[in-house]
Order: sequence, then C-alpha cells, then structure tokens
Amino acid sequence: MPDDTDLAATPPMGWNSWNAHSCAVTEADIRAAADAVVSTGLRDAGYEYVVVDDCWMADETADETAAEGRLRADPEAFPGGMAALADYVHDRGLKFGLYSSAGSHTCQGYPASLGRERVHAEQFADWGVDFLKYDNCGDHRGREPRDRYGAMGEALRSVDRDILYSICEWGRHDPWLWAREAGGHMWRVTDDAVAKWRVDGDAFGLGIADIIDRVADLDTASSHGPGGWSDPDMLQVGNGPDSGQSRHEPTDVVRPLTPAENRTHFAFWCLLGAPLFVGTDLTDIDEGVLDILTTDRLVAVDQDPLGAQGTPDRRTADAEVWSKPLHDGGAAVALWNRGSEPRDLRAHVDETALPSAADRYAVCDCWTGETWETAGDLRAAVDPRDTAVLRVTPA
Repeated sequence: MPDDTDLAATPPMGWNSWNAHSCAVTEADIRAAADAVVSTGLRDAGYEYVVVDDCWMADETADETAAEGRLRADPEAFPGGMAALADYVHDRGLKFGLYSSAGSHTCQGYPASLGRERVHAEQFADWGVDFLKYDNCGDHRGREPRDRYGAMGEALRSVDRDILYSICEWGRHDPWLWAREAGGHMWRVTDDAVAKWRVDGDAFGLGIADIIDRVADLDTASSHGPGGWSDPDMLQVGNGPDSGQSRHEPTDVVRPLTPAENRTHFAFWCLLGAPLFVGTDLTDIDEGVLDILTTDRLVAVDQDPLGAQGTPDRRTADAEVWSKPLHDGGAAVALWNRGSEPRDLRAHVDETALPSAADRYAVCDCWTGETWETAGDLRAAVDPRDTAVLRVTPA
C-alpha cells in the first residue's frame, strides 16, 4: 500500500457530477462524462477522477441488503450498478469516485455511512472505487468531527484498495488541523461554492470572490502539501443559471460567470494548489471554458511538486498580489484586478514569496506563454475581475 504522499502527491484532479447534474444524476450522465473527459483532452491535461456525488443511492428498505447496512445503487438511475460503472470509467484510463456522508443521511436525505464505515468501505473497495467524497450532513449522533471522519479513514485504510479520501466538513471545525490524522488526503475549508461572483447576505453558498477572501483569512498554508490539500470546493468554471446545482440549490444565479471571472476562479485555485474538480457539463462545454481548464502553464502551477499554497502579499480594495513558491526556486505571482475598470497592476519580486534572489528574472505569462526578463519589477494590464499569473524564475 502506498503512503499518503504517493496517493496524493499533488492536488487531485477530476470531474464531479454535482455542479453539472445535482440530484438528477444518472448512470448515463457518468458514462458520458467519462467519455468526454477523454475526448476533450481533460484526461491528457491531468484530470483523472470521475466522481458521482449525492443521490446515487437507493432509499433504504426492509430488505436483507438494508438490514446488513449495505448501500445500494438506485435501480432506475443506475441500473447497471456501481461495479460495472467503475469498470466503464477504468476502461477509459480514469479513476472512479463515489459520495457518502459522515452522518445518518446524505445532504439530500439518502442513506449514509455513520456507524457503518467498515461495511461501506468494503463495498467501495469491492466495487472498484478510487475516491470517496465524505460529506457532513445527517444526524451526527453527538459524535465530534474528528471521531466521525477518523472512523471512515480507519475503515478505508483497512481495505485492500487505495481510496483517496476527501473530507467535506466545510471548514466548520478547522479540519486542516486534524484531517491528515483522520486519514484525509484533501479537506474542504469553505462552504459550498456557487456559480456567482459574490453572494449577498445570508443566501446559500459563497461566490468566487467570497471564497478567495475567506481563504485569505484562514491560516491553512502550513498544513497544506504533498499527501494532504486544502480544498476551497469544486470548480464552477463554465457554470451559470442552467447548471444542475444552480437549478437545485436555494440560490439565485442569474447569469453565467464571465470569461474574466472564470479566469480568476481557475487562476486562484491553481495558485492555492487546490484540488481541481471540474463541475460543468462536459458534453456541452464551451471551447473558451475548455481552454481555461487545460491551460498547461496554470495546471503546472497547481501541480507543482513543492506543494506550497499561495498566500496574499498585498491586498487593497481594487487590487491584490498573491504568490506561491515553486520547486524550481521561482514563484507564481497573481495580479488580481478587483475593480470595475482596466488597471495596470504592478509588484516587485521583493514583496512576493519568491525564495531565491537574483540580478535578473525570467518571467512567463501563464495565460499567453509570452516571456521576458526583469530586474525585479512585475507588471500587467488586467481587465476588471481578471487575474494575470506570472511565473517568475531567477535567470
């Protein structure tokens, strides 16, 4: 069995059904998504997991299967069963993921795993599951998060299959302090993301700018790195009011994210070294959205083997500078225009996380591939809500 750093040496990448299909997900959707991960080039770009989120289970009945505490796939939505679906995903050179919750029921009211961790872990292993997203809904029966999540972590370690463990506790009890000990390979640090730039008042979820602000205020970088990753939730790149989540959740998404918002969303998730789980319908994906998701220079920043989390260097009302040290002695530097007008943004290497000083630096624009040299000054013309990402390396 590999250790955790082998199983999650870099942030996991894949596709998850929730944002695209929500609770209406079917076996046909998952098969189509697996095919599309290959045909769109996402697999070649590093996206390897196909994860079925909530609502795949059958309601519990009084039959023998339920009496044993075992889970069953919904016979109408998933008539072929999960083992056959896992085989279909594996045959395409991908890995297969499922969802459950550390409570009595899932967030949509389906049977979950609290108190039945060993039985369900054995089922997952038998079915060929490679990834478990483990949510925080249902009756917790008075048990603390470390206990509930640790029980599933222990169960997963006991089976004869490598299963990457995604702890979805929403950051309520600082999971970055204990999730590794509980067996987690990634852990949510925020509430759910929705396909909006900002969310007003007490409305459901967080917008993209809300999540960036939330992460900026959290002290999670020291626990983040090979084997365990802070997770600001799945990608909403390409989504809007027609996505499954937008139609299902109590949120008022009125327009798609703009190209600039999509770019900032993806840029920051890569700078943060976040898990990258696409959440748009891959059978109808816009070419511009696909270009963002497969920008190899940004994916390389996310997958950098040093495993550092990007952190803010300067924050104002209209602009921010963030940076992330990289394994080659350089850094990725993000210049984010928070304002409503185009801006010429500037920074200097001395205020960033660049670990190595030099007389000259090579700079690469991660969006365009354009390169140049500088003595230390960094600048970019950035449209409203957009983000430039510069890879800076001692020359």
